[in-house]
Formats: sequence, C-alpha cells, structure tokens
Amino acid sequence: MIYLLRQILPTLLLFCTVGFLFGGNPALAQSGGTEPAISARSSAVDDAAIARRLGSIYREINGLNTINVQVKAGVVTLTGKVANNQLIAQAEALANRVEGVVAVTNNLEEETSVDERLTPVFERVAIRLNEAIRYLPLIAVALLLWLLFILVGWFMTSRDWPWSRIAPNIFIADLLKQFVWIVFILAGALLALDIIGAGTIIGTVLGAAGIVGLAVGFAVRDTVENYLASILLSLRQPFRPKDFVDIEGQEGFVTRLTSRATILLDASGNHVRIPNAVVFKATIINYTRNPERRFEFDLGVDSESALDVALETGISRLNDLEFALDNPPANGWIEAIGDSNIVLRFCAWIDQNQTDFVKARSEAMRLTKKALESAGFALPEPIYRLKIDSMPTGAALLPSVEQTPQENRKPEPKAPAIEDKAHLNVEADSTISRQIDEERDNSKRNDLLTEQAPSELD
Repeated sequence: MIYLLRQILPTLLLFCTVGFLFGGNPALAQSGGTEPAISARSSAVDDAAIARRLGSIYREINGLNTINVQVKAGVVTLTGKVANNQLIAQAEALANRVEGVVAVTNNLEEETSVDERLTPVFERVAIRLNEAIRYLPLIAVALLLWLLFILVGWFMTSRDWPWSRIAPNIFIADLLKQFVWIVFILAGALLALDIIGAGTIIGTVLGAAGIVGLAVGFAVRDTVENYLASILLSLRQPFRPKDFVDIEGQEGFVTRLTSRATILLDASGNHVRIPNAVVFKATIINYTRNPERRFEFDLGVDSESALDVALETGISRLNDLEFALDNPPANGWIEAIGDSNIVLRFCAWIDQNQTDFVKARSEAMRLTKKALESAGFALPEPIYRLKIDSMPTGAALLPSVEQTPQENRKPEPKAPAIEDKAHLNVEADSTISRQIDEERDNSKRNDLLTEQAPSELD
C-alpha cells in the first residue's frame, strides 16, 4: 500500500496544481495565454479612426482605391470590386495589421467588366512604352558595345596565328578559337545588360542556360562523348597515318581521324568508320609500330614420325628463306597431339617495310610443306578405325573387286618438278599506301593526325 501511494501521490499533486491554475483563473483558461484578450468596452471613436486609417491606406495603393470600409465594434467589413484575387488578399492583410481590428469580413469581388479589366492593362503598357522610349539611347549604346566585342572576337579568332603555335593540331586550334569567341560574345552581352540596368536578369539567364545545357547534354550524350574522345585522341596520337591496326576486331590501315570517327582502309580497299568513343576505350593492336613481325603456321605429320627430325627440317627451311630475318631466327615446336597426326607449329620473323606479311606466310607454308615431304614425312589426312565384333560365316570383308595384275598397272602420273625456292613476289604492297596518301591529300583540313605531333608511344 505504501508503495502504491508513493507512485500515485506525485501524479495527484500535478493534476491538482494544473486544475488550480487553469480552473481557478477563468480569464487564463479562456485565453490559453496565446491570443490577446478582446476588450469588453467598445468605442465609436475607435471604429471611425480605424475606418479613416484603412481608407487613407487603400487610396494610396493602385487598385485598392475603390474599396468601401465599414467598421463596427472593431469588425472591419470590406466591400467593392477589385481587378484580381491578389488585390483582395492584399486588402484583407492590410486590414488585419491595423491596431484595434478584431476581425475582418472580406466581401470584395473580382472585377469582371471588360472596361475595368483592360484599363489597368493599357495603363501598364503605356508606362512600359514610355520607359522603353527613354531607354532607347542606352539600348543603342549597349548594342553597339556588344557588336564591338563580337567583331573583336571574330578578328582575333579568324587568324591562324597564334593559335597554330599554341595548339598541337588543327582540331585543338579550332576549339580554342571557338572558346575565345564565345567568351567575347558573353562578355559583351554582360556589359550591355549592365548598361541598360538589366543586371538582375543575368543570374536568371545563366541559370536557365545551365538547365538547358544539362538537358541538351543528356540528349546528345553520345555526340559529346565522341567529341571529347576526339580531343583526347588528337592529343595522345595512339597511332600514325597508314599504321595497320586492329580495333575491336576491325583491321585496317589508319586513314584519318576526324572529330567524330576514326577511318580505316581494310586490305580490300573498303572504308571502315569507327566512332572515336569506341576507339578511345578499345584495345588497339598496332602491327606497324614494330616493323619486325612474326608469322606462324601449323603442319601435321604422321604420329610415327621422328618429330625432332621433322622440326629440324622445317626450321632449317625457314632459316634459308631470303625474306626471313636471321635475328631472331626461325623456330618450331610441337603444338598438339591429334587423333591421327602430330601438329607442329613453325614461326619466322620478317621486316614489314620490305616484305608483305600475308605473301611471306603463304610462301613459307608452301616451301616448308615441300621440305617435309621431300624428307619423307607424310602429312596424313584423318584416319578412322572400324571395329567389327562379329561377321556371318563365309561373308567377304570387302566387295569382290577385279584385281589388276601388278605388272599391268599403269604408273601414276607424277607432278612436275618445282624448283624448291621462293618464286613469288613477297615485297610489301604499296597499293593501299598510295590510296591512303591520295585520300589524305584531299582531306587535310578534316584530319587530326599529324606526323609531327608527339605520340603516347614515343
């Protein structure tokens, strides 16, 4: 029991105190302590003063001078017609701010008469026209200043010097010119706006331009990506003109680098256009960068062959080729063991500036195969073994075939003897190189690749 009294007693005392404070003081209980109490006495003099004060205020504000004000016992009643709802709300707010006003009864109506609605509009238009006429000299000066900035920017950016000395290539030089010209245009516009006193709209214009630029950036994201990739590729120069490259599986000779794409000319003379955004992120294999290039090919020999002798025979034949480099020498190894043969892989090096890669590989394959055959190594075709579990008695394994006596058989014709040396022209083909030179001569202005620009591989 004592424990319960200890728990309940503080709560009972708190309720008694609150009841005494708010129940024993009616004025405090009614007001709640937040709103001022309304006086019990009314005065006609105070009502008239409120009406006069509000009337004088409304007469000084354009659009509120037609409002009728009536005040009784501190309650303000507003009647009449105004041009729009904003003026109605403004009139009520002003009435609530006057001292002595208890409440406001807003009976204002929006004006629907055509004459009454158009008259303020015409007045505002006339005011704006008068202001524009007074600003005409300042506007003319501002336009002349803006035009002067545009002309100065055009004069500076229409010359090749000094941009050709500052920028590493034509593309970057043109980009710098455009940037400088835009700076002159914006600077002239800002000064012109400041002259006519319209500096407050500069922030709005710049904000709108930023939003529009963001929207346009998302819309032309791929174009912007290609443009930026073109700038970086023109600075890095990952390849030179006429380099034979492999870009994401597309092989060809580099012809041009434009502001949007990299143009390749494949071995068949076809133009391959690759977007610069793809080129910038791609893995590029440059076959021309190192003039020494290795070719490889596979040859199969019988599984019973002496593999060391076969490898030595093939390597020796490759080292004897005139177009094969002595250093590094040719080489060979066992690549795989097949079902019916052993695959040998041979390789040799050539100088691409003097020798055509495809022709050299083809001729090396022909001569190495002939050397192996001459040495007695067979190059077998696939062999299949058949296992027969049972066969009827007396059945022949093969159909009867009339046998021709050995001595009556005609000798098989032999292939004509071919001189065992390279007889094909394996010199580097200049057809593609000539076509690239002609195309580059006709489109120098649109090419971002230059022989003199530094390369990222230098």
